[in-house]
Amino acid sequence: MIDFAGKDCLITGGLGFIGSNLAHRLVALGASVHIVDSLIPGHGGNYHNLAGIEHQVTVTEADMRDQAMRSLVRRRDVIFNLAGQVSHLDSMNDPETDLQINCRSQMILMELVRHENPGAIVVYTSTRQIYGRPLGLPVSENHPIRPVDVNGVNNVAGEMYHLLYHDVYGIPTVSLRLTNTYGPRMLLTKGSTQGFITTFVRAALEGGEIMLYGDGEQRRDMNEVSDVVEALLRAASTPECFGLAFNLGHFEVVTLRQVAETLQAICPKLTIRYIPWPEEKKRIDIGDYYADFSRFSNATQWFPRVDLAMGLERMVEFYRENQEHYWGAS
Repeated sequence: MIDFAGKDCLITGGLGFIGSNLAHRLVALGASVHIVDSLIPGHGGNYHNLAGIEHQVTVTEADMRDQAMRSLVRRRDVIFNLAGQVSHLDSMNDPETDLQINCRSQMILMELVRHENPGAIVVYTSTRQIYGRPLGLPVSENHPIRPVDVNGVNNVAGEMYHLLYHDVYGIPTVSLRLTNTYGPRMLLTKGSTQGFITTFVRAALEGGEIMLYGDGEQRRDMNEVSDVVEALLRAASTPECFGLAFNLGHFEVVTLRQVAETLQAICPKLTIRYIPWPEEKKRIDIGDYYADFSRFSNATQWFPRVDLAMGLERMVEFYRENQEHYWGAS
């Protein structure tokens, strides 16, 4: 792996969940860390995410389409491009905003890198959502790409801009297709626009209720955020990965019912209720999903190390100590 000590790293979306966890790790490795975040309300950007390293990083509040980005990409050794809108339902209700954030902004960033810093390594975070409903399991990178919502379509375009700029201009880019990621520093909302795990953990901490759609037997693989951070570092450090897209995933495949019951064991006041599928969610649900991530493991020797029980224990402990900073309103 690259010796990140002294490396100049930029993290877009760096005040958010994954970006801030990455920032903590890079600071510990001795990197010079620069963060840019637009702090769009409800998207998870939070200055408290930098608690403990706030004096060791530089933060710029800016949109990726702003002119400020031109100087921000210069002289960086590695750009971790994590900025994005992640809500599938929001993308259907407001497709124009999703297009601007997840597609147009990505093209603008790659154009700036091409002109200002074409030698920078760029690691992009894509999503499993681009595959749509799996034709078979586990899902490999050879699976057809047929997203079921606007967010997935725009993430396909964002990923392809990164890979295209490698193929045409030689910029060392790599895309990681993330599965369900969880852990400390997520915004905990009542609604599910930021993913089911945020509502599950908030309900657990409140001694409330988790509502599972159908029978709760939808299968998923889940990565704790420290494993995802390790994957980002290894992607940046492995030239054999440049110009390619890779799945992340986990050996442990769980149902949503199992996730809820694991949280119930940690927070016994939590209750679980089963309800019919809301029509607007059923239309864009992909069903069961878990990934074949052997391609990335073979290239980088990355393997997930944190299992679900351990990861949820860590997550609940973090929020018990920091709850007031992460309570989203919706």
